[in-house]
Amino acid sequence: METEKNNANATHKQVIEINGEAVGVVVPDAGTLKFVAVKYHVWELDAQRFASADAARHAVLAHLGGASVPRGRLSGLAA
Repeated sequence: METEKNNANATHKQVIEINGEAVGVVVPDAGTLKFVAVKYHVWELDAQRFASADAARHAVLAHLGGASVPRGRLSGLAA
């Protein structure tokens, strides 16, 4: 059952948002989800692959320094 859920999650692109602001998307790629950054603050994560959208979101939060990210820190130009 869990495998079916993971496969379903890997079949379409999903927007990754932090504090209501899109910072990237994950797109299916060779059985995983590839992160595509749309904000410079997460550029270092661009093209990394994750098992799920949740894993990508957690990586973004860790990259930005924690779960409580001030909204202003994410503002800027889209990549």
